[in-house]
Amino acid sequence: MNIITSTSNAKVKRLVNLKKKRRARDEEKVFLVEGLRMFLEAPREIVQEIYVSERFYKKERSMIEAYLEEQAGRRPVFEVLSDTVADYVSDTRTPQGILCVADQICHTPDAAGREETPQILVLNRLQDPGNLGTIFRAAEGAGVTGIIMDRECVDIYNPKTIRSTMGSVYRMPFRYTENLAEAVKNLKERGIRTYAAHLEGRRDYDQEDYCRPCAFLIGNEGNGLDQEIAKLADAYIRIPMKGQVESLNAAVAASILIFEAAGQRRRLSGSQHG
Repeated sequence: MNIITSTSNAKVKRLVNLKKKRRARDEEKVFLVEGLRMFLEAPREIVQEIYVSERFYKKERSMIEAYLEEQAGRRPVFEVLSDTVADYVSDTRTPQGILCVADQICHTPDAAGREETPQILVLNRLQDPGNLGTIFRAAEGAGVTGIIMDRECVDIYNPKTIRSTMGSVYRMPFRYTENLAEAVKNLKERGIRTYAAHLEGRRDYDQEDYCRPCAFLIGNEGNGLDQEIAKLADAYIRIPMKGQVESLNAAVAASILIFEAAGQRRRLSGSQHG
């Protein structure tokens, strides 16, 4: 068994480049998956390359070999890295010893929100990878049907974002759009009522009806929604707060809104079947 022991190895340099640079990931249309749970949850068809540390391979050799055997028809590239090199490539403080290169997940332009009663998140210029990953995770839990982002949003394939999704990135329909204003207008044309989480909101978020098709517009962590996007909303809503707090973290605000919608829909469904 050959073991890659040098950080100057071409494959290692490529992995580091994919870790650090969005352009490199987009050019190859791939992203990095790190950690055992994220590896096991990844759809088999998107995993192209698997890299493990010597330590991990010794411990999980039977699992890895079984995985590769299952993929005999389209066997991924498999390499073992020395523990030092594996740590060098890793993007975490406590590496688990397994890293994969996977195909970026492709969604058709209408994949985000084409259900009968859509509930959509529209994200405007979000910059924090952890925020975006948390939003994906919460969105899956709340039954959101799709996420639309502008190109100014942080890259969903940023390694930190991928980890923060805890696997939801594999299951939550999403797409980037070159023109967020046009995307919002398209939602409105489809009869989807749009709500802006906004400090100027006159109605509390829990005073609205989210059982019909709806979309929540969530803005940048520091500056909120762009004025152009905010003006397109059918209604401004606010999350009432006590104390001296003016606004919430974008992921927290989004979570409050989508779980309110989920609760309303659950209660409606219960009353209809009760």
